[in-house]
Order: sequence, then C-alpha cells, then structure tokens
Amino acid sequence: MAAAALFCIMLLTFFDVGGRKFASASIPGSLEVTELLMVVVIFAGLPLVSIRREHVVFDSLDHVLSPTLRKLQTILVNLVCGALLLALAWLMWRTAGEFAATGETTAQLKLLKAPFIYGMSVLCGLTGLVHLLRFALGRPDTPAPRGDQP
Repeated sequence: MAAAALFCIMLLTFFDVGGRKFASASIPGSLEVTELLMVVVIFAGLPLVSIRREHVVFDSLDHVLSPTLRKLQTILVNLVCGALLLALAWLMWRTAGEFAATGETTAQLKLLKAPFIYGMSVLCGLTGLVHLLRFALGRPDTPAPRGDQP
C-alpha cells in the first residue's frame, strides 16, 4: 500500500510538472491528492518500521548502560510507545467519526476526509499493537542487521 501510494505520488508529480512546463496547465487538485497519498505512505509505513525494528534510534549512551538496563529501557519504550499509539488511534477514530458526521471534505476536490483518518487510526492502532506485543514478549529490540554495517 505504501509503495503503491509512493508510486502514484511520483506519477502525479511527473505529469503535473510536465503539464506545467509544456502545456502551462497544472493538474487540478494535485496538491491535495499528494497530501492524502503522503498520509497513506506515512501511516502504512509505521507498522512495517515497527515490525522490522527500523526506527530512528538515539544510541549514543548505549555503551554506558548495562545490558540489563538496556533491555529494561527497550521494554519500557515499547510499553510507552504502544500505549501512546493506541491512544492516538482512539483519538483519530473519534475525529474521523466527527468528520464523517459533518461531511468534512478537502478544499478543492471535495474528497471526504473521514476515510483517510479512519485508515490512519487503524494503522496507528496496528503499530501500537506491534509495540505492545514486543513489550509482552520482553525481548530486546536489537535492530535487524544491515548490509552496510560491518
């Protein structure tokens, strides 16, 4: 889903810029569509990043902490992230319901916003569940090995 949305952004940008350059005509609503597709890219990527443990991490102090303290830190971070992401998912779901009830749309193309916010909520909740599962398992989140590391 994230890859398809990113590909659509690429195509839309290509044709929009080409249209402006060669035909002096932009694609109507291209900015709105790009913004909505970026929502899809970002929120569809969240669970994937969490499952693969590819978050941006601050590990400058890891060499100072004992392995036990690092494991405790990881477990606590997963608990906090899981709880906050589930709370955020609940707030987004509530907001989507309000937008659905009022018929909130985008400014130019009049696309309904609620389906996108419902999708954000579900994907955010899924990411929260990934973190809570990592908390429940209590295993350290050592990043997956990468080819560029020795």
